[in-house]
Amino acid sequence: MIVRVASLGKGLWGNQNACLLFMSFALMVGSPMTTNAQVQPLPAFTAGLDRWEQIRLNDQVAPNVFVARQWDGQQAVEIQSSNSMSLLATEVAVDLVQTPYLCWLWRVDGVLKTADMQSKSGDDYAARLYVSVQLPPDQISFGHRFQLALARAIWGDSVPDGALNYVWDNVHPVGHEQANAYTHLARMIVLKTGDQQAGRWVPQHRNIRADVERLFGSGAKVVQIAVTSDTDNTGESVRAGFAGLQFTDDPKWCAQS
Repeated sequence: MIVRVASLGKGLWGNQNACLLFMSFALMVGSPMTTNAQVQPLPAFTAGLDRWEQIRLNDQVAPNVFVARQWDGQQAVEIQSSNSMSLLATEVAVDLVQTPYLCWLWRVDGVLKTADMQSKSGDDYAARLYVSVQLPPDQISFGHRFQLALARAIWGDSVPDGALNYVWDNVHPVGHEQANAYTHLARMIVLKTGDQQAGRWVPQHRNIRADVERLFGSGAKVVQIAVTSDTDNTGESVRAGFAGLQFTDDPKWCAQS
């Protein structure tokens, strides 16, 4: 469902309910301060995590702990990861032409000390947001089909045709991109790095349509969003959180990083 709301700028993210009430009133009275934005929110992280599903890619690896909670003013999911890995995922049906931007808040207590995305043994992240895509059959090459078959034989049918991974890394600079150490089906994109912003909510937004079309082609569509922390390779422990996930056509509706 896409709803139209009004945006008053980036500084009002922290008190969203009050902002929405105020903006609805402003629209009714025709305030010139308002601008319309299309917004498609993802399911909230409410008690029981309804409409979210935990996915384990490897039954031999311990799962993360996901807890819905109020956290410094945000209705959020807290992720506790200790030598563990699993995803908290929800299916989505989004028109990226109408709402190309994904907004969210995320936080980490600290980054992983020994992670290194260049190697399989270091392929761990304090916080990681997956955007899974489905490709038209006629756009999947023979080589891609072979990689998919191999990956699904190892990790099961939950492996998507392709995936964007937006990560909070330990050492690589913001903007760094590379294929995942395990599979070229997944692209790693560093959006935050280091401990400088640890311990607080950090707003983020990304033009998903641009990334999907650049990396997978115009025929690809987003089918799932997932959040996680990932520590099964390094054996470390970390705590992270996510809140406020939503697609929009106006990045000014997102709090600016």
